[in-house]
Amino acid sequence: QVQLVESGGGLVQAGGSLRLSCAASGLAFSMYAMGWFRQAPGKEREFVAAISGLGRTTIYADSVKGRFTISRDNAKNTVYLDMNSLKPEDTAVYYCAAHDTVRQLPNGVGKYWGQGTQVTVSS
Repeated sequence: QVQLVESGGGLVQAGGSLRLSCAASGLAFSMYAMGWFRQAPGKEREFVAAISGLGRTTIYADSVKGRFTISRDNAKNTVYLDMNSLKPEDTAVYYCAAHDTVRQLPNGVGKYWGQGTQVTVSS
C-alpha cells in the first residue's frame, strides 16, 4: 500500500521559512516523480513544484520561483520543499503527490497523494 505522509507545516511570520517533508512508502520511490501542490480555503488546488525521479529536472510555479526549492533524498524515500520569504498568500494546505512522469505533475495529475499539512503565514 502506497503512503505519502507530509510533515513540517505550521505557523510562521511573513518573511520566514519552513521546510516540508513528504515520506513515501510502498513504492519504488526513485522511479516516481514527486510534486508539491497547495490548496487555500475557497480556492482550487494549485501546482507548486515538481522533481523527477533522479532529481535532474525541477519545475516551479511562477508564484514560488526563487523562493521555494524542491529536493529529494532517494535513500530516505523523502521529498522536501524548502520555503523561504514566505508571504501570507502562501497560506494553504500543502500536499505531495507521486506520478510516473515529472512533466504531467504541473497539470495537476498525480497517481498517489498525501493527506496534506497546513502552512499558515501571518502578516
